[in-house]
Amino acid sequence: MRFRQVHLDFHTSEAIRGIGSRFSKQQFQSMLRKGHVDSITVFSKCHHGWAYHPSVANEIHPELDFDLLGAMIEAAHEIGVNTPVYLSAGLDEKLARRRPEWLVRKKDESLTWAKDFMTPGYHVFCMNTPYLDVLVAQIEEVASRYDADGIFLDIVGVHECYCQSCVASIRAEGGDPRDLAAMKRLWERTYARYAEATNAAVWKHKPGLPVFHNGGHITRGRRDLAFKNTHLELESLPTGGWGYDHFPLSARYAQTLGLPYLGMTGKFHTSWGEFGGYKHPNALRYETALSLANGARISIGDQLHPEGLMDEATYALIGAAYAEVEAKEPWCVDVESVADIALLSLEAQQSYASGGTGTRDLHAVADAGAVRMLLEGKLLFDVVDREADFARYKVVILPDAVPVDDDLLQRLTPFLAAGGKVLATGTSGLTPAGDAFALKLGAAYVEPNPYAPSYFRPNFEVAGLPSASYVMYAQGQRVELADGGIAHGSRENSYFNRDVFAFCSHQHTPSTLEADGPGMTEGEHGIYLAWNVFEDYAKKGSLVLRESVLYALDRLLPKKTLRTNLPAQGVVTVQRQTTENRWVAHLLYASPVRRGTSVEVIEDLVPMRDVAVEIAAPAAAKDVYLAPSGEKLTFAQDGGVVRTTVPEFTSHAMVVLQF
Repeated sequence: MRFRQVHLDFHTSEAIRGIGSRFSKQQFQSMLRKGHVDSITVFSKCHHGWAYHPSVANEIHPELDFDLLGAMIEAAHEIGVNTPVYLSAGLDEKLARRRPEWLVRKKDESLTWAKDFMTPGYHVFCMNTPYLDVLVAQIEEVASRYDADGIFLDIVGVHECYCQSCVASIRAEGGDPRDLAAMKRLWERTYARYAEATNAAVWKHKPGLPVFHNGGHITRGRRDLAFKNTHLELESLPTGGWGYDHFPLSARYAQTLGLPYLGMTGKFHTSWGEFGGYKHPNALRYETALSLANGARISIGDQLHPEGLMDEATYALIGAAYAEVEAKEPWCVDVESVADIALLSLEAQQSYASGGTGTRDLHAVADAGAVRMLLEGKLLFDVVDREADFARYKVVILPDAVPVDDDLLQRLTPFLAAGGKVLATGTSGLTPAGDAFALKLGAAYVEPNPYAPSYFRPNFEVAGLPSASYVMYAQGQRVELADGGIAHGSRENSYFNRDVFAFCSHQHTPSTLEADGPGMTEGEHGIYLAWNVFEDYAKKGSLVLRESVLYALDRLLPKKTLRTNLPAQGVVTVQRQTTENRWVAHLLYASPVRRGTSVEVIEDLVPMRDVAVEIAAPAAAKDVYLAPSGEKLTFAQDGGVVRTTVPEFTSHAMVVLQF
């Protein structure tokens, strides 16, 4: 897998003439060079359903009179650039109007994406119809006729569908389409059959060729779905509604799976399908560095003009970022993360609890809140599922709603016996029955707290302030101290819940200022916080939430692998490069701002000065320097800790510990 990829969208209407009329091999190659691009995803078939090459399995775009796909592959290969080939698998608007009975239907027979055929937009196909055979033939045609370096299949996944093919299938098995559990199992089988058929269609002609099935999200806890791919492409356009927290959450899980993966962003000001939209070059510089810091290669989305002319401004924009990536690559090959903490994903837990047939949660609110806290706290972490090796970590976080059943307890027992600790919040740490703790967290369970909101008065300082009663917006639990537990703060209730006949002030009733049991406890196995603090942080961002979690982690993790004075908005990771016998600490800093109603942008990159870095290293460092410049850093080491200071950096610094 190459480091510097472009995903070249080409969804082009049949109502536009002159398709590819200004394509030039020389201009195409010139732009790839300008952009420092070493791989480009080119189009066989778009969402409109047209082929961009002569086709028997499909129809060439009616306004295209030559083999555009073949010309792009030839031009790219001539200058050493790879060419994965894209096919729109789930969408084919040309065919949708001819065979609407093959489309995904909701329970009320309505369509997905575009609501009808009088609204502009696309319609999703069901793979439990003859459409799958059509798609397989199109894939085979590309794999057999073209020198593709991979296949990218878009808009696929486990889709809820009540089309007549799905209804007939379940009834033929003796099932009932009104039985949701039975339908979920059918949808899972449909996707598995699709993946098997399309992979076989590729590998029949080119064994081992990379294949990726894009559904927009890698569901945590669904390793079975992830491993239907040869690699992962983590779609995450910060400006398109994902935000800058999304990619670290996705990547910190992906790196634990052992598959090659890349981060997919875009050059657009907003999101996919935008013509004439450009983000600031500094944004792409930061986003590409964020991928490298998380062990990923990179793909930047572009969209080709219908006439086939590559946009010079786009490749100047991409080139500014990719020139830096090219210089950094030697320190980013074959890396694995160094992490103290495992965040057991709540989305992964939900996948497990549903038996692998749950609908995906694109937001995973508690996961997102936890990742934001850990990033701000400059902690080294992975996002994991239940199949992870907990022995690799010092602390496991169970966020908000992770019950400890017999299987999870069996996995945690050797980890705890070896000195590992758990941080549990909300109803996490309870047995599946929800009436007692399965772990020794210094607490005995009583009941859900009937008061909402309730308050937390910590026994420790929050941001240097005197003792205070902090409102906790999320659901809380009533617990008592047990098993010699220690209380790190008390829970207080409001006078009453807000009601039409009893309310106070603008938002909620104040605290009675009387303790009603502990709010944070510590026991043999770790620490418990009695609220859904991660969900609360994702939604409200209250300071006490983060400070309470970081206080707990300081107690559970007194010997952190990395410490730094980088400000809260900064990001740190450490990647182990075993083949080169070195660790690389990545320091990043940028401050996104909101433009419009929902677009996060990065423009100004503020220099960071005198950033201290302390790393508990596995061996004595022979050398400490900045990559790729090679600038030597003065350092000291004692007790296994290497201490250095980065005098100044802008956006991204790589501190290399050479052993």
